[in-house]
Amino acid sequence: MLNSKTTIKSVEERSEPSGLSGSQAAANGLAEAVSARIRNRRGRQLLAVSVALALAACASPGGLGPNASLRDTAGIGAQLATGAHGAAVEAGWWRAYGDPQLDALVQEALQGSPDLRVAETRIAQARAQAAQAGAALQPSVSATASATRQRYSAYGMVPAPYAGNYANTPEATLDFSFELDFWGRNRARLQAAMSGVEAAQLERSQAELVLAAAVVRTYGELDHHYALRDLAADTVAQRSRIGELTAARQGAGLETRVELRQSESAVFAARTMLAAEDEQIALLRNQLAALVGAGPERGRQLSRPALAPVATLPPEVPADLVGRRPDLQARLARARAAGATVDVAKAAFYPNVNLSAFVGLQAVGFDHFLRSDSRIVGITPALSLPILDGGRLRAGLAQAYSEQDEAVEQYNGAVLGALQDVADRLVSWQALDRQRAEQQQAQAAAEEAYRLALLRYREGLSNYLTVLSVETQVLEQRRQAVELAARSRDNAIELSRALGGGFSATPAAARS
Repeated sequence: MLNSKTTIKSVEERSEPSGLSGSQAAANGLAEAVSARIRNRRGRQLLAVSVALALAACASPGGLGPNASLRDTAGIGAQLATGAHGAAVEAGWWRAYGDPQLDALVQEALQGSPDLRVAETRIAQARAQAAQAGAALQPSVSATASATRQRYSAYGMVPAPYAGNYANTPEATLDFSFELDFWGRNRARLQAAMSGVEAAQLERSQAELVLAAAVVRTYGELDHHYALRDLAADTVAQRSRIGELTAARQGAGLETRVELRQSESAVFAARTMLAAEDEQIALLRNQLAALVGAGPERGRQLSRPALAPVATLPPEVPADLVGRRPDLQARLARARAAGATVDVAKAAFYPNVNLSAFVGLQAVGFDHFLRSDSRIVGITPALSLPILDGGRLRAGLAQAYSEQDEAVEQYNGAVLGALQDVADRLVSWQALDRQRAEQQQAQAAAEEAYRLALLRYREGLSNYLTVLSVETQVLEQRRQAVELAARSRDNAIELSRALGGGFSATPAAARS
């Protein structure tokens, strides 16, 4: 008992200090408690903010970035040099061949190709996606209306006369919402979509280029086989004349029936070549008709091509000229779209602020629904901040960077392939020029040898085998001349395609 009293006394002494009344002590104690509570509340708030910031740091884009960079065509090589002057890309490059029939065929192909119509649908799809992305930058407005009939509880929060009874609750509102694009996420989406539109348009231009090149190349091949047909027809006539001469010599006892049969066989062989060229010409007519989106009748309407000679090779092709190819520009646009997608993924790490508001009418019962006092108005700002997402945002950003790297490397590979394509065409052009120069001399010598051999044969100074041997050489040279001319033209067409269009010589002064 003594210990118990002592304890009570000590407590009383601590709770009532000297010089203070009991009420004053109670007031001071209450003030201290309130102050401590405020301090604890502030501490909890600071702790909450600190924890939020620390957790937000967990959802961070730090440490991620691209691994690829775009190649510059001018950085790979300043020029694909062949001399002292330059070239420039020309639209409508096929008109340089000066054949109105070819011009008409290309225009028909560009207007009626299913492939180009497919490209047009892709452009329309890309534009629709861009419109959707742009809509996110604008406020949205919607209207809602509803009417609910329900029985209210007699013991709930709804007062009489509705408590315990049925009532109608109509409501009609206009709802507004707008996302404040502080970090540019929606703008980046729009930029990616617009780059997609640009890429689709450039891909259509590339499809036009490829289609035009296919028409011009096929038309050139048709001209080539007409030239081969001329050669076959000349060969038939030439061998027929030799056959007549051989028959006369055989009648005079200067040749045997062996040489006569050989000359007759040579005529039939030449006629076989002539029939083969007629077949190729008919097939190429059908092919051209298909390329322009028409039936075989369109091919049968075609006359013989009248193509102008191949233009002179520009002595220098600047490497940056290659960069104007629509397929390269399309890949570059795809890379830009991928870069904008990276910006979208980055913006997802930052707070998203949305504003929502509504205005309308609401009432219990239709009697008061249209009164001004039934109006309702509200506004709701909302902020969302990613804190813990299991690494989803970082994975999305890593994927976006990877897709950007892929698009960049695809562009880089296409640039290298385009430069090689142009360089190969330039090498072939120069080589073909040298081959044609040498072949012209070889053909001139063969023609002279054939003339002399035929003269000696008429005079009875040589036999048929000599004429046949020399004729084989001259026919081979004539065929080589036709083949080299066709290869030169085909190479020029491919160079036009590789450059993204035709080319024209540009004076050095104009370039500087």
